[in-house]
Amino acid sequence: MKKGNHSPNGQGKNNDFKTQTKIIFNYLLEHTATNTMASIITGVPQKNICRIKRNLEKEGLLQEVERKLCKFTGHRASYLTTNKKLFKNK
Repeated sequence: MKKGNHSPNGQGKNNDFKTQTKIIFNYLLEHTATNTMASIITGVPQKNICRIKRNLEKEGLLQEVERKLCKFTGHRASYLTTNKKLFKNK
């Protein structure tokens, strides 16, 4: 069997990542959240959210709106959004 990004159901890791990106994008349209909050609520692994965040930021589709204590961890963290109405002017 060839090595690669194949799973038994015919979907590759790339399709999973695209689906996860849509899930996070849509979640952050309606909510501001930290990476940890978004991970726990959506089920998308936090390491993937970090990559998704970086990609969406490069495309101008995601922005950090504030830094405050995360409701889940209690640590200071960035709250994220994809809702352009909440973006700060740069």
